[in-house]
Amino acid sequence: MRRFQDQVYWGRPVPGWGDPRARLMIVGLAPAAHGGNRTGRIFTGDRSGDFLFAGLHRAGFANQPTSIARDDGLALRDCYIAAVARCAPPANKPLPEEIGRCREYLVREWQLLQPRAVLVLGRIALDGLVAMLRAIGRLPPRGALPFGHGVEHDLGEGTRLFCSFHVSQQNTFTGKLTAADLDAVLLRVRAHLG
Repeated sequence: MRRFQDQVYWGRPVPGWGDPRARLMIVGLAPAAHGGNRTGRIFTGDRSGDFLFAGLHRAGFANQPTSIARDDGLALRDCYIAAVARCAPPANKPLPEEIGRCREYLVREWQLLQPRAVLVLGRIALDGLVAMLRAIGRLPPRGALPFGHGVEHDLGEGTRLFCSFHVSQQNTFTGKLTAADLDAVLLRVRAHLG
């Protein structure tokens, strides 16, 4: 992108990050080509991150509402962010094979965190998370989990899954996902965590 032509891009798989004792795990799609792929931190340096971190700040999960660079002082509280794909995909839509190759990282994060709440951002994130949970025997091998903004699922063992439309510009600029919509889901996450 022209405005970033003087910057050196991270250009490698982007790891998850956040509070290592987080009870909330947020699962997104993949690093944005000029966001996480550029900065090396998921949802950082792009409009999707601006929208997400403003909401997390309002809900008390982030110490500031912006995320522009890895060293910008942003800290997550009781929250960890990962993605089903770790590299910026062509056309911003990872293929099932790419998600499958990245699954082992999501498995490790899940096992280390043992979250009590999971927030998926979009249908692809839900499908990737469900495939991972089935691969480790946490969910039965059959049956779809419905997706919709505000839909919730009980994952057992005190863990609840919350669904939200993705925080992409396509959704936020058109009003499909508003700040109030995201806040409502985060409020339910907060209530579940106690």
